[in-house]
Amino acid sequence: MTTAADATPSCAHEWDGAEYDRLADPQARWGSRVLGRLELAGDETVLDAGCGSGRVTEELVDRLPQGRVVALDASSSMLEEARRRLAPSQGRVDFVQADLLDLAPATLGDRHPVDAVFSTATFHWVTDHDRLFANLASVLGPGGRLVAQCGAEGNIAGLLAAVRSVGVERAGSWLYASADETASRLEHEGFVDVAVWTNPEPTWFDDADRLADFLSTVILREHLLTLAPQERRPFVERVVAAMPEPVVDYVRLNIVARARA
Repeated sequence: MTTAADATPSCAHEWDGAEYDRLADPQARWGSRVLGRLELAGDETVLDAGCGSGRVTEELVDRLPQGRVVALDASSSMLEEARRRLAPSQGRVDFVQADLLDLAPATLGDRHPVDAVFSTATFHWVTDHDRLFANLASVLGPGGRLVAQCGAEGNIAGLLAAVRSVGVERAGSWLYASADETASRLEHEGFVDVAVWTNPEPTWFDDADRLADFLSTVILREHLLTLAPQERRPFVERVVAAMPEPVVDYVRLNIVARARA
C-alpha cells in the first residue's frame, strides 16, 4: 500500500475548497481572534499568507476600507472558493496562487512591499520554516508586521496516536514547531519584537459524521489521496472509532513580530 510519505508533492496543494469552507469553523474562529492582534489603520496592504476559502480574509478586508488584501494560496480550489466569497470586495483583493516556499518580491509584483503579513492555519503545512520566514521577510516593508497562528509542537498528538493504532505511521506532511525554535528562526531572519507562545485548543465534535468529514477534508487529506476512493471513508471511520473521545487535540503556535526597520 502506498503511504502518505510516498505521495507526490502536489498532494499538499490538493484541497476541496468548498468542503473546507463548510467545515472549517474551528480555523475561522481562531483566525478571527488572531486577526484582532493585527493593528491596522485601515489603509495598508496586507498579505493573507494562506487565505484558504476566504472566511477570515473577508474579515480582514472589512478592516481595510482604504487598503488592499493580497489573498495568496497554493490551492486553486481554495482560491476559487475565496474568489466566490470575496466577490463583493472586487477591486480591493488581489488573488495570487503560489507556494509560500516560492514567495518572493516578484510574486507580488507592484503590491510589494506589503505593510503586514497575516496567516492562520497555514504555516504548519510548510515544512521548511527557515525558508518560509526568510521569504516573508523579503516581502515585508521596513517595520512591517507579522501576525500568524499555526499548529504547534504537540498538535493533534492524541489523534495521531489513533491513526497509528489503525496502521498508518504518518498521515500527512507538516511541521509542528516549538515556540523557542520559532522565535530563534524569526530572529535569525531579522525579525524584531518577536513574541511566540502556544495554547491548547481542544475541539469537540458532537456529530460523528461531521468529525469524519472534517478529518477527511483537513487532517487526513494527504493520506486519503494515496488510497483508492472506496477505501477512504472506511479508513476515516476506523480512525474515529479508535479515538477515545470525539475531540481533536489542537495546540496552536502564535506569532507576533516585526520586520527590521
